[in-house]
Amino acid sequence: MLAGLTACGTVRTGQAAITGDQGISTATLTNEVNKLEAAYRASNGAVQLQFPLSEAPRQVLSWLVRFRIREQMAVRNGITVTQADSERARAAIAAQARQSHASLTNLAVANGLPPDLLPELGRYQAIQAALLRKLDGGTLPTKQSALQALSQQFTALQCHAAKSLAIKVNPQFGRLDYGQLSVIPSSSALSAPQGGEPTPSPKPQLTPPC
Repeated sequence: MLAGLTACGTVRTGQAAITGDQGISTATLTNEVNKLEAAYRASNGAVQLQFPLSEAPRQVLSWLVRFRIREQMAVRNGITVTQADSERARAAIAAQARQSHASLTNLAVANGLPPDLLPELGRYQAIQAALLRKLDGGTLPTKQSALQALSQQFTALQCHAAKSLAIKVNPQFGRLDYGQLSVIPSSSALSAPQGGEPTPSPKPQLTPPC
């Protein structure tokens, strides 16, 4: 419900990432991370983070990059969504959260999304819904094979949108894993299960696979 470092090129000073001709400033990222951390503290233990708090900058930056990619998907595929569409999509996410006995705000924080960006999440979901309707002709297929084909189409369009943005991530924050559309550490670390041998993390997809 609730994803770049290229081999060449550099990120302009003061930018956490560059997507196309637009930057995501380090100041913007810091501000959003502060909001995420404040919301986490305000939850008084109600939020169980899905990541170490020290990784908050990468988690937030991942969401900011994902939003840019989704906007590019809308542009490339002639998708237009209204504020009402976004609000309906956000309400649907909130309803799903309530079914799990969670508030949307707490669920967002747990997944690294600052609460003030929830309107962006609504738009993100609304664009996805509109694009899927366009791809399936307005009727969601029922056969598993058709659903898989639709998912593959969507993933391919997402990949091409990301590729067209020539995304660069400031190495200070990491690099983009195109497989997960997530900012990951610049160097892959080894994870060691308790009492076991270190095992390599899944190999990241550092270039668009399309």
